[in-house]
Amino acid sequence: MEKDQEFLEYVIKSLVDNPDKVKVDRKVDEMGVLMTLDIDPADMGKVIGRSGNTAKAIRTLLRVVGMKNNARVNLKINEPKGGSGGHKGYSDEPAKKDVDEAMSDLKL
Repeated sequence: MEKDQEFLEYVIKSLVDNPDKVKVDRKVDEMGVLMTLDIDPADMGKVIGRSGNTAKAIRTLLRVVGMKNNARVNLKINEPKGGSGGHKGYSDEPAKKDVDEAMSDLKL
């Protein structure tokens, strides 16, 4: 298992109530590394956080880990099967900002 995948699993399992249901898939292509996260539906709020702040922080930390290894790392959090999709601040509409705009908002 790669360091970035170990790091993500450690952080997510520390946050959730059902760590045994955490699954991280790692794929590498010409765009970089894509980490896909599957969790128990009951833990979705803990991983997303208020206004998505926890998810943003996790993504930022993953990018830092990736930069250390000269790789661009992105995180996709899958909506759990049976999830309501009605999380506060969470919609099916496409994101209004791309990754570069969101990173500039973080002022890194």
